[in-house]
Amino acid sequence: MKAYDDCDALDLARLVAAGHASPAELLHEALARARSVEANLNPFSEVFGARAEEAIRRGLPAGPFRGVPFLLKDVVAVAGTLTLAGSRLATRLPPATADATIVERYKAAGLVIFGKTATPELGIAASTETSLTGTTRNPWNPARTPGGSSGGSAAAVAARVVPAAHGSDGGGSIRTPASCCGLFGLKPTRARTPFGPVAGEGWGSLASHHVLSRTVRDSAAMLDATHGPAPGDPYCAPPFGGRYLDEVGQPPGELCIAIQHRPFSGVAVDSECTRAVEETAHLLSRLGHAVVEAVPTNDWPQLAEAHWILVACSVRHAVLAMTGAREPAPGEVDSVVQEAVDFARGLPGDAYPRALAAIHRHGRQMAVFHERFDVLITPTNARPAPELGPQHTDNPDLDVYRAALRSFSAFTSPANHSGQPSMSVPLHWTADGIPVGVQFTAAFGCEDLLFRLAGQLERACPWAQRKPPYMSKFS
Repeated sequence: MKAYDDCDALDLARLVAAGHASPAELLHEALARARSVEANLNPFSEVFGARAEEAIRRGLPAGPFRGVPFLLKDVVAVAGTLTLAGSRLATRLPPATADATIVERYKAAGLVIFGKTATPELGIAASTETSLTGTTRNPWNPARTPGGSSGGSAAAVAARVVPAAHGSDGGGSIRTPASCCGLFGLKPTRARTPFGPVAGEGWGSLASHHVLSRTVRDSAAMLDATHGPAPGDPYCAPPFGGRYLDEVGQPPGELCIAIQHRPFSGVAVDSECTRAVEETAHLLSRLGHAVVEAVPTNDWPQLAEAHWILVACSVRHAVLAMTGAREPAPGEVDSVVQEAVDFARGLPGDAYPRALAAIHRHGRQMAVFHERFDVLITPTNARPAPELGPQHTDNPDLDVYRAALRSFSAFTSPANHSGQPSMSVPLHWTADGIPVGVQFTAAFGCEDLLFRLAGQLERACPWAQRKPPYMSKFS
C-alpha cells in the first residue's frame, strides 16, 4: 500500500472513514511491514496479529483513530498478554487480567493494537539493548542505538511500520529515541495521562505516558484521546478545556525563549548537537521570537542523586514484586538493574522523601524561571545516536555503562524532575544522515503552547516525509 508510507495516523483514519481502506487492510499492511523489519531492527517484544484481527471482527469504536494500527511499549498491561518490560523475571508471571487505563483509552480511540515494542529491562536505560529481547537498532543506521527506553517504538515508527506508537518517559525515554530516530516526541505534564488502575504514578512521579509520532498533529490528537485523570488518581495536571489538535495550527505569538547550550552536569556536547540548537535559534528569531541565553538555577548534584534514588527504589520495588519479595539470584536480572536493586536496599529510610523534596524544589525554581521565559531550548541529547554496545543493560563494566550514559543523556531528566511538558523536535540531520533533535520545555501544564510552537516549526522546516536510507534494505 504505497499511500501507507506517506500517511500519518489521522490520514489513515480518514481513509478508513471514507471507505478507501479497511481496518483489516491497514492491519495486514502493518503486519507485513513488521515482518520485513523484524530481523534487522528487532523493534518488537511481541506481535499478536490474531488478537488484533479479532478486535476488528468484533467491531472498533468510532474514535478519532478508528482502524489505525498501533504498538504499545512493553511496559503497560494488555489483558491476556504478558507485560515483560524487558525482564526475564516477567516471563514467569501470568498474563494481565485487565487493560491499563491508558490502553483502554487507546482502544476507545479506535486504534488497532497488534503488538508490543522492545524496551531495556524495566525501562532503565537510554538505549534499547537488554538480555531478554536483544539489541534494537536504529533505521537511520543499524549500527547505532534508536535510543531508550522507548527505542522499539521509535524504531518501528521511523521504519514506517506504524505512524505513531506508545512510549513512556521517566528521564527522557520518549524524547531521547525521538531525537535518535528523527521523530516528534512529547513528554506531557506530570499526571496529564493516567497510570491506573494498578499504579497512581511512575518512578515517584518522574514518568509520563504518551507517543512518538512523525507529525505534530498526531501527537496532539493522541493526547486529546488520552489525557485527563481517571477515578482514584492521586493527583492530576492542570485541566485543559480545549483540543490540543486545534492548537497545532494556531500561531504561538512572539515568545521569549531561553537557550541553554551546556547541561547542568557539565559534560561535553557534540558539535552537531550544538549546531542543531544554534540553527534552531536562528530559525526562531526569523519567526519573530526573542531568543536569549539563560540557564535556570538548580543544584544538579542533589537533583541527580534524587533521580537515581527514585528510579532505584522503583526498580527494586518492581523486581521484588516479580520475585515474590526475595532478592534476585545472580544473573536473574541485568547488571544495571542489579546495581539499582542493591543501591536501593542500602538507602536510609528518609532517602525517598528527601528525593521528592529535591525534585519539588526544582519544580518551584523552574516556575520562577518561566515567569521570564515562555520556553527553554536545549539539545535533546549531548550527542547524536551513539553506536550500540556500551549501554547494554547487562554490560559487565558498569563504569563504561555509566560513562556512556552520562555522555549521551544529559538534558532530558530536569523536565521529569519538575514535571514540565517537554518535546524533542527533529530539526537537524548530520552530514552522514543521523537525526538530531532539539528539546523545548514549557511551564507546567503548557502543552498547548508547545503544540503551537511545534506546529509553527513543522511548517517552517518539514520533516515528516524524510525516510531512513536503510529502509530499502528492510522493505
